[in-house]
Amino acid sequence: QLQLVESGGGLVQPGGSLRLSCAASGFTLAYYAIGWFRQAPGKEREGVSCISRSGGSTNYTGSVKGRFTISRDNAKNTVYLQMSSLKPEDSAVYYCAAALRPDCPLRRQSYDRWGQGTPVTVSS
Repeated sequence: QLQLVESGGGLVQPGGSLRLSCAASGFTLAYYAIGWFRQAPGKEREGVSCISRSGGSTNYTGSVKGRFTISRDNAKNTVYLQMSSLKPEDSAVYYCAAALRPDCPLRRQSYDRWGQGTPVTVSS
């Protein structure tokens, strides 16, 4: 079965850090660009960050630049999102998604495989 599984979400205080993981099973992640998206209650799902197939190119939405870092370990078939200096407005369900293409746009329509999401809550 082809699937993406996110992990690492949870409750963290403002200013804290979390590392999300996106593990693939049933297919080789190295052939795919990977994006991280998030959806807060009552809001549209938005692109947070993505990494190209080679890992040589990354994109970030403006609100997370300088705080979040995306990386990939193709040997482990896993992509990570390191989140630091977290703010309450970062609270959302975070999803990873895969696209069979070399580049990584931050458009949800470009991705055709999605995980089930992992919740992140930033609160004191």
